[in-house]
Amino acid sequence: MSTLPDFVTLSLLPLSWRRQIGEWLRAGRSPRSLIDDLVARDPGAPRSIATASSRTATVLGRATDLGIAAIAWDDPAYPLMLAAISDPPPVLWVRGNPGVLARPAVAIVGSRAGSPYSLSVAERLAADLAGQGIVVVSGLARGVDSAAHRGAAGTGATVAVLGSGVDVVYPHEHASLAEQIAGKGAVVSELAPGTPPRKPFFPLRNRIISGLSRAVVIVEAGEKSGSLITARAALDQGRDVLAVPGNVLSGRNRGGHALLRDGARIVETAEDVLEELGGGWQGARDPGRPLTTSNSSGLTASAAPPDPVLDSLLPGEACDLDVIAVRTGLPVARILPRLLTLELEGRVVRAGGGRFVRFDRSC
Repeated sequence: MSTLPDFVTLSLLPLSWRRQIGEWLRAGRSPRSLIDDLVARDPGAPRSIATASSRTATVLGRATDLGIAAIAWDDPAYPLMLAAISDPPPVLWVRGNPGVLARPAVAIVGSRAGSPYSLSVAERLAADLAGQGIVVVSGLARGVDSAAHRGAAGTGATVAVLGSGVDVVYPHEHASLAEQIAGKGAVVSELAPGTPPRKPFFPLRNRIISGLSRAVVIVEAGEKSGSLITARAALDQGRDVLAVPGNVLSGRNRGGHALLRDGARIVETAEDVLEELGGGWQGARDPGRPLTTSNSSGLTASAAPPDPVLDSLLPGEACDLDVIAVRTGLPVARILPRLLTLELEGRVVRAGGGRFVRFDRSC
């Protein structure tokens, strides 16, 4: 049986192996078997694995000392949306409240050199979404990201995804903002505690920003903006991409406007985002109360509209996303929001490793 140290060892291996490791984990492979295959495939693997193994205990000790949670891939607390991407991190390190990662989330990202207009829009949009119970995800960067975090932290919860360990805040001037975020939300990373920021880490963390989210909103992005990497990751993951229109004269918005030309929805208010998400974002209905309708006699009767996702799960049977997709004929992008709603309603629980079990109260 796999243990947390096994997953931590995987997380400390070279990032160039991350996609292969993620694919194998989603296929149901154990960390031990993955390590054996890596040794067989790559002559350099034994040395890398030995180095990672020697660091595992130290990394876990540092996390414990600093109050940092380590959520492994097979842990039921691993975020549902992130578990579904093609290359999920073997371990997600969390400073703050891991519980917010189970809630519906929207990412807001944009230019580091944001104009006053973009900063104002990002802060207002984030505050309005957080006030509606949506968790706002961003990257703690200067500009639009930090404005979104500040707006959301004032009315609800926000999650910052770092390109460093969660105990190494970058940029340094955002240390107090990170503390504020961790108070009600969470600061997360796939990188072990103590890892300093490095340029290659930031494009990689963008897939986690989109992976945690139901949709990504771009607020002011130039033609070569890093925010467009997040948008591309979102599209690859089957997430919705939305954009805020801006000034056509400054050149700051060419990347965002290109997304709009390609079919991204225009966002002016939080209501635009909520409308795009549909009903999957809403808070849970009391699972003990049946839906009711009035029949022709005026009496109230229970009504249970067909639910292909719920019906695809048998009580006590653990299924992964691929099985549910085959049984329902629905794309994963449509299944994920419904599973999230069912989980919030207490009708589905996670069994770990990206699998789900129907919870039948009558049993």
